[in-house]
Amino acid sequence: MQNYDIQPMPRLNEPAPEFEADTTFGHIRLSDFRGKWVVMYSHPADFTPVCTTEFMGFSARKKEFDEMNVQLLGLSIDSVFSHLAWVNSIQKDFGQHTPFPIIADLDMHVSKLYGMIHPKAATTQAVRALFIIDPEGILRLMIYYPMTTGRNIDEVIRVLKSLQTVDQYKVNTGANWQPGDPVIVSPPNTVKSLDERSAQKDVDCKAWYFCTKKL
Repeated sequence: MQNYDIQPMPRLNEPAPEFEADTTFGHIRLSDFRGKWVVMYSHPADFTPVCTTEFMGFSARKKEFDEMNVQLLGLSIDSVFSHLAWVNSIQKDFGQHTPFPIIADLDMHVSKLYGMIHPKAATTQAVRALFIIDPEGILRLMIYYPMTTGRNIDEVIRVLKSLQTVDQYKVNTGANWQPGDPVIVSPPNTVKSLDERSAQKDVDCKAWYFCTKKL
């Protein structure tokens, strides 16, 4: 039986592991982006077709991410030189500029720190993972994808808007929620709050534990 190093896994609602690394935009630290939302996503390797579609997809939506105060960060275990050659190819062959840093993780330090090395998926590549870190440096979302399946950029933006709405209004959002849809009010935890909830005119309650309202 082959043994693999046990990797730490980051956990939601805890500080995102700090790191520093070389990128296509120079040397960075994660803490450089404190005060912004960070979307960091890994790809298995440069010059691969699924990853190319993802980089074009994120790049094409850069303005929307900027409007949400989001810093995009790409990552793979390739070198800066490989990243530069790849983004040059994407620009030349597909006409899409890559306007955000790509982390070079040759020693797999960041990949291991964030639990991206899954030996059963690939022994020498980071899996397709995505992390959302809030402006306070807290890890708020993790999604791991199979090597074969590209990400849905619309869903990444939807989740970001949900998290920002949740933080601002202290509410929850339901399945398939989109901005403008009703939000879910947290269930009451005392008889007093239950009575107060039923008296609120702006709240629509289908059951004592299920109430929504429009923002």
